[in-house]
Amino acid sequence: MAIQLQAHAFAANPMRSNRPQSISPSSAHETLKSLLADPPDDVSNLKVKVLSFKNGKPLATSLESTSGSPPRWHLGWTPPSDFKGFSADSFVFLGEESETVYWAIDVSGDAGTAAKGAGGDGFCFVELRTLMVATDWADAGAMGELAIAGHARGLLEWHNTTRYCGYCGSNTIPIDAGRRKQCTKETCKKRIYPRVDPVVIMLVIDKANDRALLSRQFRFVPRMWSCLAGFVEPGESLEEAVRRETWEETGIEVGEVVYHSSQPWPVGPSSMPCQLMVGFHAYAKTFEIHVDKAELEDAQWHNREDVKKALTFAEYEKAQRTSAIKVNQMCKGVEKGQNFSSDFNVESGELAPMFIPGPFAIAHHLISSWVYQDDAEPMKQLNSSNL
Repeated sequence: MAIQLQAHAFAANPMRSNRPQSISPSSAHETLKSLLADPPDDVSNLKVKVLSFKNGKPLATSLESTSGSPPRWHLGWTPPSDFKGFSADSFVFLGEESETVYWAIDVSGDAGTAAKGAGGDGFCFVELRTLMVATDWADAGAMGELAIAGHARGLLEWHNTTRYCGYCGSNTIPIDAGRRKQCTKETCKKRIYPRVDPVVIMLVIDKANDRALLSRQFRFVPRMWSCLAGFVEPGESLEEAVRRETWEETGIEVGEVVYHSSQPWPVGPSSMPCQLMVGFHAYAKTFEIHVDKAELEDAQWHNREDVKKALTFAEYEKAQRTSAIKVNQMCKGVEKGQNFSSDFNVESGELAPMFIPGPFAIAHHLISSWVYQDDAEPMKQLNSSNL
């Protein structure tokens, strides 16, 4: 069964809607300054919340389910009073929803403030990739929280990598509630805006023989196969990048390139925290594979039926359940060692010969849309009413 999402994971951030905001970033920043200088005694009704990050990991909490379903994780929002000693310029403005203003902050270098997150107190700092797998993609609230966490991580990592002006080398300071930065040198004063690194990701298709080209990177867990991908170079169109990357990595020449969809991807390395995955179907003109071993472990043609078997719904459900339980254990301070590849066993306990990245990745949807394009088999439709 194919899984079709209303929006890719990390997209559709509820704080980035087109609804008019009731508060400006500058006025929200002034309010935050006041709260840090003079924290109120009662924060139960305070309409300002903060999400802290440590080493790129957001603070999370987890609740047991009463229905037999996996535990549900939530972001660990805390009041500004938890951050005594921090400057208001340390925070980045995330947005406003239902009259509540949300901020994020990086506490990686702070040992004494914002002590939550050690585990055992119901809170823990969790890798965003773990939360990504643990998220129930049929839960609109959970998908929204994942998108918020992704946006926050991207902004905070961007701040960490733009401490100095790229024009003159001077220090930079945050402005506009952390959504921009500015050079401190009087003769420069350049404004710096968050940027995304565009990455093309493509399913290369041999239309005549009804097969697709899948690859393995050295860092992949066993049995995992996915699409080719690569960064766009200066002066290059997206279509040109698809053709160049395919040729460089596999020796396959591509002709027609068709856009599919795009996905924000904030779980890349911290040196490239704001990636945008731009997905394509690309149609091969040549078919003999020559793998660049410096880039890939392997690349092979796979027929449609074999790929369909790899899209095993049970594997994704088990991975989600296992990761959700892992987050719950971490928040209790009882984390158990877990090999990530074992998350992808089928319900019978037997390993499928191969598997494809889960519904949280654009690669899954590039592959799934090709596998099921001419198939009458029903799709798992997750739309705005049940996502």
